[in-house]
Amino acid sequence: MNTRALLCLSTLCATVLALPAAAQGLGAPGKLLLTNGISTIEGSAGGGLTPWAVIAGNATRDGIGGQASATIAALPDYDFISLSAAIGAWDRVEISVARQVFDTNRVGGALGLGNDFKFDQNVFGAKVRVAGDVVYDPAWMPAIAVGVQHKDSLDDAIIRAVGARHGAGTDYYVTATKLFLDWSLLANVTVRATKANQGGLLGHGGALGDAHRLQVEGSLAYQFSRRLVVGAEYRTKPSNLAIAREDDWADAFVAYGLNRHVTATIAYTELGSIATFDKQRGMLFQLQSSF
Repeated sequence: MNTRALLCLSTLCATVLALPAAAQGLGAPGKLLLTNGISTIEGSAGGGLTPWAVIAGNATRDGIGGQASATIAALPDYDFISLSAAIGAWDRVEISVARQVFDTNRVGGALGLGNDFKFDQNVFGAKVRVAGDVVYDPAWMPAIAVGVQHKDSLDDAIIRAVGARHGAGTDYYVTATKLFLDWSLLANVTVRATKANQGGLLGHGGALGDAHRLQVEGSLAYQFSRRLVVGAEYRTKPSNLAIAREDDWADAFVAYGLNRHVTATIAYTELGSIATFDKQRGMLFQLQSSF
């Protein structure tokens, strides 16, 4: 992880930790600890890689809550940073935004883009819980939510030069999540329609495909205590670009609730091949603040 990434992360963490004090009074915290999930790299509440049918923030159906996060991933050849924020209303509706920065480090020079070239992307999301509840309601009835994520690259010309058909695109998803309290086990399944390349960082569509295709994402997590959760995720992805194959993503994570407002997460990530460079395995760190 380079010095610039560390400095950026420290600034983002300071912003995240200031959130609860700035947002006092908007909504009384009522959810069970950690049941608002963590922030995905795209800003929606859920796991690190995939959205869940949970709504951001600590507030229940009587209030408005929110969360913000700073996330950094250190890989053998790349660095990734995401700064995100989400607002949840009445434990029903969620609006989120994320700014992603993908630093190619020396790979950028090898690819002719220049050392430390960065791909930047904005992600705007919306989610609505349409049925069920993550914790309550019938024991086997999950919470079900539908959502969208609109992804807009800030490097449109470069994106198209590497073979993407579009610099912007929209993902659509349905997700179902349930916490089985008797077993301290959370399960989630998400089905996403997408044509994003590397989550949209390399645009959308390409020579090998330019239509939305269904992808499956899943999470399992075990709650060792009220504060500590250990789990794993898997996310399938399309491979649309002719210049490089795209692999599925997976992680194994540990999330710890320092208190009701601050959650720290560390994950081992397996991201496969990215822009012709294989074995992109590394660590992801996230600090999230919620109210």
